[in-house]
Amino acid sequence: MQILLFLGVALALLILASRFYGGFISRFLGVSKDNPTPAHAKKDGRDFVPTKTHILFAHHFSAIAGAGPIIGPTMAILYGVIPAWLWIVLGGIFIGAVHDFTTLFASIREGGKSMAEIARKTLGEKGFLLFNLFTIVMILLVTSSFLAATAVSLTSRWPIAKLGLGSDQTLLRTTVDGSGNVLGVIGGIASMSVVIITCCAPILGHLIYRRGLRTFIAYILAAIIMTGSILAGIYRPITLPAEIWMVIISIYVLLAAGVPVWIILQPRDFINVQILYGGIIAILLALLIGGGQKQLVIGAPNFNLADGVSNLGLMWPMLFITIACGAISGFHALVAGGTTSKQIASECDAKRIGYNGMLLESILAVGVILTLSSGLLFSDYKMLVWPAAETGAKANPILAFSLAVGSLFNTAFGLPKALGSIFGILLVEGFVITTLDAAVRINRYLFEELWGVLLKNPPAIMRKFWFNAGLSTLLMWVLAYFNVFSALWPIFGTSNQLLAALSLLAVSIWLFNRKKRAWFTLIPSAFMTITTITSLIILLKRYFAAKSYTLIFTDILLLAFSIGVVVMGIKALAKMRNQQLKTATSPLNQ
Repeated sequence: MQILLFLGVALALLILASRFYGGFISRFLGVSKDNPTPAHAKKDGRDFVPTKTHILFAHHFSAIAGAGPIIGPTMAILYGVIPAWLWIVLGGIFIGAVHDFTTLFASIREGGKSMAEIARKTLGEKGFLLFNLFTIVMILLVTSSFLAATAVSLTSRWPIAKLGLGSDQTLLRTTVDGSGNVLGVIGGIASMSVVIITCCAPILGHLIYRRGLRTFIAYILAAIIMTGSILAGIYRPITLPAEIWMVIISIYVLLAAGVPVWIILQPRDFINVQILYGGIIAILLALLIGGGQKQLVIGAPNFNLADGVSNLGLMWPMLFITIACGAISGFHALVAGGTTSKQIASECDAKRIGYNGMLLESILAVGVILTLSSGLLFSDYKMLVWPAAETGAKANPILAFSLAVGSLFNTAFGLPKALGSIFGILLVEGFVITTLDAAVRINRYLFEELWGVLLKNPPAIMRKFWFNAGLSTLLMWVLAYFNVFSALWPIFGTSNQLLAALSLLAVSIWLFNRKKRAWFTLIPSAFMTITTITSLIILLKRYFAAKSYTLIFTDILLLAFSIGVVVMGIKALAKMRNQQLKTATSPLNQ
């Protein structure tokens, strides 16, 4: 019953928030269907493309969700269910959804410009430069973290006995480890599924955008591709070393970053989102059906400070940066200003896609912590997510989540644990790829903007998409290859949350410029700024102790950029405040 209580209260609060708080912000911003969006005003068939609401929501949601609302909560539940639950629900309503909605709206009103370009308008050239550099570093941390996590999870193996399978099973291909344990190859199924979906995406994109395929038929075709890819993965799993997967995925995202969005990004997201939608529904149903039969195991409903502090650090600020996506994520502002604002057909869709998209991600994150807390033994959780250094094992939170899904589905639906675990890993894998290709595309835009500021007349090569996308991809691969996932995630989470704080600051100044109050963006910005800068200082001490020079350098860069943006933001706010006071006390206004 504990699980049903946590789930029911979360759903009620998030639904009410969409109706009332989201509606309040929409009215306050002045959303109007009569204002033309950049997708119509700048339509070019490549980046600016008016898109149906449900298709754009699928693209936006799959890009922002990715593995974030699964990996972060999987790691942070070590502190306990209650603190993770509170941060996801309250953070999602009052900080994350507000951030996504307002940054998307500001980008729409500014002609589809990125948050860095909006910072240029509110903070000047220096502010733009710092914001741009900070964002580039942050995206590199996002992509390298996800690339490292993906490469490990695509090679996932787990004892077949723990999957409820006998030695005579034929569902999974098996291998034997050094201790003689028979392991089922789970990751290889997701590998084949990812490959097939990626290859089929351009065909679906052509049918939708060039042949005018009806939406209903598109959904059916996407479901067939998705199902077929899973079946192909079961019968013909692809097994390659993690290092090879890093190279293959890097080559893919390089290509995807340059072609028109309707060829790969949108149709691939449209196919993948079927799995994500289905996964969210299946998890919620499983929790509702089986929740009364399961007890909270991991971090029961209390504070589990001992394990949390020893592995992650003090609950504040580390919990708030470990759970990034699901509560608030600066990456969402990049998606909003990088692709979504260029494709949105009506301003009225901004709340549906921005605010509600974030709330749906919070629902997913709540489902993740409840699934984990009831579906996985604590010893297995620790071994997978927080392996002891002496074992030499790599952290694999995606596998931990997948196994918990298998256990929950077995209780609720009677589905074999192995099949449920396969579904769990498929739920994550496709969306890691969609986050990677969207992020590298966004970084391509940012590099193009950066050269335009640093150089009066950038060389022709620096204006080529393959140069900027290639630079983003190469730096991503280097960081992922030389830094393990468990080391990358904390600084990624910190930079991600700090970007959200800076984006909220830029939006606040943008609102002040329009003589609108901005308390609903300024207060969250202040809280996240203090939290994340504190986290960077704590991590810097940790990196010095570990002599991790790449991460030391990255941490110092992020601190310098962020403090510079905050100082300029405070000065800009003070200047506007003084101007307003002078205007109010002017004799002309008496």
